[in-house]
Amino acid sequence: MPELPEIEIIKSNLIPVMKNMILNDICLHRKNLRFNFPDNFRSSIKGKKIIKVYRRAKYLIIELEEDLAIISHLGMSGSFIINNTTTYTSNTQKTKNPRHNHVTIYLENDTKTQKYCVIYNDPRRFGFMDLIQTSLIEKYHRFIKLGPEPTDSTFNTTYLTNQFYKKNRNLKNALLDQKLVSGLGNIYVCEALWRAKLSPIRNVRSLLQENEMTNVKLAKLIEEIRNVLMEAINAGGSSLRDYVHLDGSMGCFQNSFAVYGKEGEACPSNCGQLIHKITQAGRSTFYCPHCQK
Repeated sequence: MPELPEIEIIKSNLIPVMKNMILNDICLHRKNLRFNFPDNFRSSIKGKKIIKVYRRAKYLIIELEEDLAIISHLGMSGSFIINNTTTYTSNTQKTKNPRHNHVTIYLENDTKTQKYCVIYNDPRRFGFMDLIQTSLIEKYHRFIKLGPEPTDSTFNTTYLTNQFYKKNRNLKNALLDQKLVSGLGNIYVCEALWRAKLSPIRNVRSLLQENEMTNVKLAKLIEEIRNVLMEAINAGGSSLRDYVHLDGSMGCFQNSFAVYGKEGEACPSNCGQLIHKITQAGRSTFYCPHCQK
């Protein structure tokens, strides 16, 4: 599943293509993705100008004029591909499986001198698109309970201390809880925990000191979460299965994984131990039991 870095990269690449362009038309090649498309989806957005494109957690928001916004979630395998052309001929060669091109968005500028096709490809169809009023976006049912972004100043040691006091769960599952912190996923939690030398099976309360003073390990955890996210963004994200850039190229951060997908390999810290794999809440966890306590 694309996580925060991948969605951030997609957002950044969509902005120069979409911002201030007219959404001339949208072709829905099926009636649904994970969920049905909204009623009157095509007629509601056709002809509208795109005001801005931004990200919230793992969601893309395409804000249109007249108080409308498209919410897009890529699910497990969704991706966008761009075709820059003076016509509306889709370049399906950039997608691995053109038969999984489920949505085509047709864009043009005010003078009709520049045109783009934006193709949404999703083999597993776990992604979805929704349409809401921009003025009500903070009340959108999928956003209202989201926690702070890991890069926000509100995601700090005081916040984690208060949250961890309320919970009795392991550290890995806590960090994957979008109500606690939004945008983190399995890959980057595994990598950040290894960097912070914290065990994924450790109870979150064990990170808090008895005198209620914030443990320095929380500060280290926050630091490493932010470091790994920024490094992943700078490397173009992680391309493991389906994630690709808008031009069809791949990210490179998978080449820098320390533990994720490294079961049975030597720990990069040269501790002499091997990376272990366990299952937590149905997800694979990779870590070094020697280095991570």
